[in-house]
Amino acid sequence: MGNLKEIRNRIASVSSTMQITSAMKMVSAAKLKKAQDAITAMRPYADKLTELLQHLSASLDADSGSKFADDREVNKVLVVAITSNRGLCGAFNSNIIKQCLLLADETYSDKQVDFMAIGKKANDILGKKHTVIANHSGIFDELTFENAAAIAEDLMERFTTGEYDKIELVYNKFKNAATQIIMTEQFLPIVPVEGAETVSGDYIFEPSKEEIVQQLIPKSLKTQLFKGIRDSFASEHGARMTAMHKATDNATELRDQLKLTYNKARQAAITNEILEIVGGAEALNN
Repeated sequence: MGNLKEIRNRIASVSSTMQITSAMKMVSAAKLKKAQDAITAMRPYADKLTELLQHLSASLDADSGSKFADDREVNKVLVVAITSNRGLCGAFNSNIIKQCLLLADETYSDKQVDFMAIGKKANDILGKKHTVIANHSGIFDELTFENAAAIAEDLMERFTTGEYDKIELVYNKFKNAATQIIMTEQFLPIVPVEGAETVSGDYIFEPSKEEIVQQLIPKSLKTQLFKGIRDSFASEHGARMTAMHKATDNATELRDQLKLTYNKARQAAITNEILEIVGGAEALNN
């Protein structure tokens, strides 16, 4: 009977786990809807802003380039790793960590590589082997454009003052609840667009085209970072919902197997008891 008690305890434990994973799945599904709507609504604006900036920049003279387009020799690289604050979301965080370590150990192996963490998981793991200059995990408590813009301004200042020669963003781009695409985007310096269609025609620019570009670049960079964080936020809930769905299915399957094992063991115990009773009765008759 000790074996039966152990199986009953395991069934109770698995059932409890199944209830937790099922609840977490529903919570993530509710949060995913809101996060998905936010990034879906933002993408057309961000893409159009980038397109407009590229068209304007392509028509400017080389001498009127922005300080954010200073393509200098790269000696110091800053990688902005965007992860989540919590786990239980499959390979969501580990994929970003692997990509960051790949950049540090292979792509920029001969450079000084530091990290800025947006998310507790990036700070905890990357901080063990590399320098993490800042941790902005608190942004997920209040994910607003203003908070993202403050981080972007810090990045722009670090680049323009020469503290870093290149800044990369690494994050998960949201495709759907089951699919996240690992993105590595160059944040600074601004990548010149070759063959971009220039703005032509009878347009009057007020103020000048150069001034418009100078004002658009910081706004575009802030929007780019905010979009990356939004993408990661939606991807996190999609990954967690998928992971908890699989965990619930696995727990259900394991519980059913344990119930079957329990019933077989219980039937065997009953059969043994009957045989013992019958054997005892025959011994008395003899």
